[in-house]
Amino acid sequence: MTEPASPASRIDALEIRIAYLDETIETLNSTITAQWKQIDALSREMLALRERLDDAEMKSETGSPPDQPPPHY
Repeated sequence: MTEPASPASRIDALEIRIAYLDETIETLNSTITAQWKQIDALSREMLALRERLDDAEMKSETGSPPDQPPPHY
């Protein structure tokens, strides 16, 4: 049979585990922060493109309709 681990070795193991968990949390936090920045930039770009599309649609509505034949017919 194996002997039970001493309290000191159990504490050491827990401290090592906590250190790895802290590192993992920091890595995840930096990844989430980078992704949030990218999502924010893409959202702003999409809004700008949507505004450009709306402007282009308004300009095309005021022009001649696309179904009308050219004047030489």
